[in-house]
Amino acid sequence: MGDNIHDNVSLNKINWFPGHMNKAIKKIKERLKLVDIILEIRDARSPLITGNKELFQQTRQKSRLIVINKKNLADPNIVNLWEEWFQKQGTPFIFINCFDKASLKEIINKSRAVIVDRIKESNPEKEITTKQKIKLMVIGLPNTGKSTIINGLAKRNATKVADKPGQTQHQLWVKVDKDIEILDTPGIMPPIINKHEHGLWLAALNAIPDRIVSPEISAVYVVEHLIKTKSIPFQQIYKIESFELDLISTLDNIAKTRGYIQKGGIYDYDRVYKAVLGDFRSGKLGLISFGIPPVK
Repeated sequence: MGDNIHDNVSLNKINWFPGHMNKAIKKIKERLKLVDIILEIRDARSPLITGNKELFQQTRQKSRLIVINKKNLADPNIVNLWEEWFQKQGTPFIFINCFDKASLKEIINKSRAVIVDRIKESNPEKEITTKQKIKLMVIGLPNTGKSTIINGLAKRNATKVADKPGQTQHQLWVKVDKDIEILDTPGIMPPIINKHEHGLWLAALNAIPDRIVSPEISAVYVVEHLIKTKSIPFQQIYKIESFELDLISTLDNIAKTRGYIQKGGIYDYDRVYKAVLGDFRSGKLGLISFGIPPVK
């Protein structure tokens, strides 16, 4: 383990924008005319930072519904603050748990309502049926749950679901029923992540692969965050003796609790990092959020 984990990465901004993402943006722009509405999928644990301003600018002419997924993993008090904030922004949004059937149904209902409102604005005299055929495009950062949402809507494994960012690199039409089709797209990161801490959030949430930001860096950030917020689930699961322990002592505590000890009594920190990230990403360490809404 590095002597000073933060100094190892603080000199460089965390960015990850491989070539296939740039190609995907171009294809998305070409296919905008084929769809009625864009579903932008975000992560409820960090609803603003898991958005993509660049992609928004490229697709802003289309109707949009911001679908903020993984509500079941986020701090409900902070989710309430975000709901109030998004309400003031004016862009249609919905917080969901993609494994909840009622949430999935609400996505379709809200999408239809957004489309109808857009049509009424441009053509007040036009007759509209709420059951008209619609085509949706799903966009968002890697690992926000795009494929899981599409599979839930289609009620089958229509797209590949992976826990590694960047696995989906092709655009695919998925037929939900006779009235609804969805265009799946690859996860696309912002070309630039301006704040170092935001990069750490995205790495912890697994939007950025562990090969770009190492499990050590991400896990240490999560542990420090949970110590700072005095997370009770974190303390209970790893039998943390006190929140006053320093970082190294806390990591040692986790290693002892889990039995991650090598020959000679040396703590296996690599297993500690992987365990912390796995437990955090699956929700075992409690309901956690990174960041609160901007004041202005």
